[in-house]
Amino acid sequence: MQDAQLRRLDLGLLLVLSETLRHRRLTLVAARLGQTQSGVSHALGRLRQIFDDPLFLRRPHGLEPTARALALEPTVNAILALARQAVAGAEFDPAVVEGEVRIAAQDYHCGLFAAPLIAKCQAEAPGLKPVFLPLTRRRALDALEAGEVDLVIGFIVRPGDRFVSAPLFEQDYAVTARADHPRLDDLSDLDAYAAERHLLISQNGERTGVVDGVLTQMGRRREVAAALPYALAALATVATTDLIATVPRRLAERFGPTFGLAMVEPPLAIRRFTLSLIRRKRDVGSGRLDWIEAALKAEA
Repeated sequence: MQDAQLRRLDLGLLLVLSETLRHRRLTLVAARLGQTQSGVSHALGRLRQIFDDPLFLRRPHGLEPTARALALEPTVNAILALARQAVAGAEFDPAVVEGEVRIAAQDYHCGLFAAPLIAKCQAEAPGLKPVFLPLTRRRALDALEAGEVDLVIGFIVRPGDRFVSAPLFEQDYAVTARADHPRLDDLSDLDAYAAERHLLISQNGERTGVVDGVLTQMGRRREVAAALPYALAALATVATTDLIATVPRRLAERFGPTFGLAMVEPPLAIRRFTLSLIRRKRDVGSGRLDWIEAALKAEA
C-alpha cells in the first residue's frame, strides 16, 4: 500500500472491516459499533477505494467476503489487538461509551436483571443499550463464540476453555402453587407432593427434570402433566390451575406474589446450582463488559 493510501486509513475503518468480516450483516455491525447503517456503508466504501477491491459481495444471507478481504483479516485483527493493548490502561468512562451489549438469558433471568440494568445504563451510561436474547446452554455458547452475543447468563457447569465464568449467585428450589390451592398445606409431605400433578419448566421439551432424578433415586415418581419453556408463563399457568411447580427459589420469591402464588419448602433434597455470567476469554479486560458484570452482580 502506498503512503498516500495509508494516510486515508484509520483504526475506525479497520474496526468496521473486522466487525463486518465477523458478522457479515450491516445492521448487526452498526449496532455493535454504535453507528448508523449508512455510516458503516460509507466506511466500507472508503475501504473499497483504499484496497481497490469490492471486499464484500451481497448475498441473500448477508455479505460474502472476497478473497482479498479474507486475506486481510488476520493482519487487521492483529493491528486492532495491538491498538487495544495500547489503550488498555485508559480508564473506562461509562458516560461516553456507545453501542449495544447483547446478553443471552432465559426469560426469568431477564425478569431478574433487565430492569435494574436498563435503569443503571440510563443513569450512568446512556449510550449503552442492553439487548437480551432468548438463548440458553449450547446455543448461547455458540452465539457467544461467534460474537453474536457478548455475555451469557445461565447454569452452565463447564462452558469450555474459550470462556471464563463468574458466579452471580447460588440457588435452591421452592414449590409454588396458587394461594388457594385445595391441598396447599399438604405439599410439604412427600407422599402428598408426589401425588400432585406437576408443571415442569423445560427448555428442551422433555417432561423430566432434576426433581424426577431425585424421586427415582428414592424409588418414587410424580406425574408431570405439562411442560413449558418459559418460567414466567409457568407461574402464570400455576396461578390459574391446580398444578404445582418446583422452581428456582429466587424466581418464586421475586414473581410468586405477582401471580398470587404461595411458596412451600420442597419435601425432598434437591441439589443447589450456581447461576453464572460467561464471556469469551478474549474479552477479559474489556472495560465495557467489566462494567456490565459489576452491574449484574450488584443485583444478584
